[in-house]
Amino acid sequence: MPVATWWLIGQQNANGLPPSDLDYAVRPLSIGSGQETALGAAALLLTAVATAVLLRATRRQRFDPRWWQAILPLLLAGLLLGVGWRIVTAGVIGANIGAAFTVFFGGPVFAALVVGAVVRGLLLHFAGGTD
Repeated sequence: MPVATWWLIGQQNANGLPPSDLDYAVRPLSIGSGQETALGAAALLLTAVATAVLLRATRRQRFDPRWWQAILPLLLAGLLLGVGWRIVTAGVIGANIGAAFTVFFGGPVFAALVVGAVVRGLLLHFAGGTD
């Protein structure tokens, strides 16, 4: 989910300036556009296939639907991570205030989602929801 989100959003540099004139809180990964497209498309496909498989298994009662309580927060955390990475690596003129807000507010939300999912998963596992 994070890589698929990262790819779908694309680089968010300030318009009209070459990347060499921009300031970065964190420099974006240096990969070619072809590699970025392949990586993003593969991640999107894997996310879609995994979600479809889990939804089908849930509908056929082969997957305990209570586990969605642990999966959905992880999907949201991945979405937040992909969006946050694009904000933090955006090329701007001067300070990247969005990066500061992303770290300050997004970091705790991300941590809460992951910790909540892990706790819920452990509770389900030890309550016998291991299907």
